[in-house]
Amino acid sequence: MTHRIVPIILAGIISSSAIAAEWPEWRGPGGQGHALAKGLPAVWSETSGVAWKTAIPGRGWSSPVIDGKQIWLTTAIETPAKPEDIARRLKANTGDQPLTILEQVELRAVCVDRDSGRIIHDVPLLTEREPQGVHALNSYASCSPVIEDGRLYCHFGTFGTACVDTAKGALIWKNTDLHIQHENGPGSTPVLWKNLLIFHLDGSDRQFVVALDKATGKLAWKTDRTGKMNDNPQLKKSYGTPIVLEISGKDVLISPAADWLYAYDPASGRELWKLPFGRLGFSITPRPVVGHGMIFMSTGFMKPEMIAVRYEGGREIAWRYAKGAPTMPSPLLVGDELYIVSDGGVITCLDAKTGAEIYKERLGGDYSSSPIFADGKIYIGSRTGLVTVIAPGKKFEVLSKNQLPGKIMATPAAVDGALFIRTDESLFRIGSGAKP
Repeated sequence: MTHRIVPIILAGIISSSAIAAEWPEWRGPGGQGHALAKGLPAVWSETSGVAWKTAIPGRGWSSPVIDGKQIWLTTAIETPAKPEDIARRLKANTGDQPLTILEQVELRAVCVDRDSGRIIHDVPLLTEREPQGVHALNSYASCSPVIEDGRLYCHFGTFGTACVDTAKGALIWKNTDLHIQHENGPGSTPVLWKNLLIFHLDGSDRQFVVALDKATGKLAWKTDRTGKMNDNPQLKKSYGTPIVLEISGKDVLISPAADWLYAYDPASGRELWKLPFGRLGFSITPRPVVGHGMIFMSTGFMKPEMIAVRYEGGREIAWRYAKGAPTMPSPLLVGDELYIVSDGGVITCLDAKTGAEIYKERLGGDYSSSPIFADGKIYIGSRTGLVTVIAPGKKFEVLSKNQLPGKIMATPAAVDGALFIRTDESLFRIGSGAKP
């Protein structure tokens, strides 16, 4: 039995097929948080080491994707709801989470020139009147886009999916036929596999996986989740992002959802197998990482655990770890060490093969962004704009702490000697090309 990676980031992962972009998807090539960039900075501030800073219109937590001279992000232009309408609109939800309620949202794709920071395209994609509310820690544009040669694919959950011609900055197609009740807003990022754009729609009302024909936006397949879930609608929802693995010579879509880890044939959507967590698992946000013949993932909110799932032969949970498991930041695997960052700012280093704790330290602050490994360093951004840089390895070593204005909710990108960091207001290029 064999497993490989395409491209060369971590064994097992198949990254969006045939993509040549330098940073094609959330968490980079392979979606595992590893960058090939060299010569990256370890120290900067708002006034030092910044090549440019560009204000991004609207609000969105999606991470940037990069192809050549183009950096693309999605954003939402929000029109607040009238106070007298808010109570009526909240009745559509089954929970009691703090929500942003709007009269209208306009969803857009923004392209920034990599060299100058100038906005070169601002493309309207979708408009929704009286949209579902989103959680106070979420946005209407939190799902990161995917980019390949000449095409940008933007997904906004129940509000729809759109494809953009990146050269012209023009809409090619949109699909607004698939709907669920998110409760807390959209959060699942899509993946590309051959001719298909695949994503999750796991709501409190319905739960399924979808593939669209990437050329036309038309439905290719749709597969309902199976297996017993909690009776409480709030515990059925999830915001996971799939990965595609090659297992025993065949591509398999690995798909985390409430209570279950599923595997599908990406060509047809046929369920191949599913594995129960065995304990409460829902509202999954972190993306799984893969290595050592295992899938490492968080089971979500309330009672989160990190679990390691063996996926070759007989599938089983190899180990569990519940102390400080993340509910929003994705894990990061570097060699034999697995790094997890809790929302409350505790970083834990685990032995990936056994789940044994190597160290646990406090970073401080609150975290939503996922860490990345680039140029031999680990970068971790907080909701207060602080980026902590640490050395990988079994000893906790802080290399620097760097403050930017605003909140970092998106995951940074690292390309060609530069870091690209999105805050709640701006996009920064840090490193190569920076002003002294």
